[in-house]
Amino acid sequence: MTARITSETLDLADGTLCARLTLAGGRANSLEPDLLRDLAAALDEAEATDAKVILLCGGRNFSSGGDVRGFHKASLAGEAVAYAGEVVPRLQTIVARLITMPRLVVVAARGAITGGSAGLLFAADLAVLAPDAFVQPYYQQVGFAPDGGWTALLPERIGAGRALEWLQSDRRLSARELCDLGLATRVSDHPEETAAELAASGEIGTRLTTKALLWDAARRERIDARLKAESEAFLDRIAQPDATRGMSRFLERIGGRADV
Repeated sequence: MTARITSETLDLADGTLCARLTLAGGRANSLEPDLLRDLAAALDEAEATDAKVILLCGGRNFSSGGDVRGFHKASLAGEAVAYAGEVVPRLQTIVARLITMPRLVVVAARGAITGGSAGLLFAADLAVLAPDAFVQPYYQQVGFAPDGGWTALLPERIGAGRALEWLQSDRRLSARELCDLGLATRVSDHPEETAAELAASGEIGTRLTTKALLWDAARRERIDARLKAESEAFLDRIAQPDATRGMSRFLERIGGRADV
């Protein structure tokens, strides 16, 4: 598809058509505007082929979330809100799309799934994680407001109390802990292959009907409103002086690392 998203169409073991989309962006697949734009276009193409399964994969790290360096640079130039406006609404639209699209959305992930990129996991119908996979919010360390569905979608998956505790504690949860919470289906040394096997292990029509019943119009309307609130809060927070200071401290602390 592009240098940032690779796309492959394949038939699963049961004959179901699957679109395998692999994030291949810079800085551990950080959610830069171009990557998000390309991901949306790749989803368009997958739907145009009538693929019934969307398999989202990454590289050594699934995604490090929003590009703190990009946000920091924009903030120093007085363009933080404009830059965030190119990132967060795009991400929110993709998250909402994944839960509503009449396709089985499956995530196969390794390494870091941090910040807003966790929304792609939260929106998945099935997920298989490598043993080294982990999710961590990082919002309070950086000074951002939660995005990607941390307050909009995650409470639907694990309950408001657990979601609040996780965000407040900023804990890093392992692949096994994510399975225990119901956010992942299995831990595998070969997550991509295992995910494809699980996607082919049930009657696709029944699975898509079940998804549609769970994400009915009333629930989708609530999620959409919460995602909009997240976007508004993010744009407000990113303009605050303490957010710029938080980004500076965070970047100083991690140095050249790209896997957080």
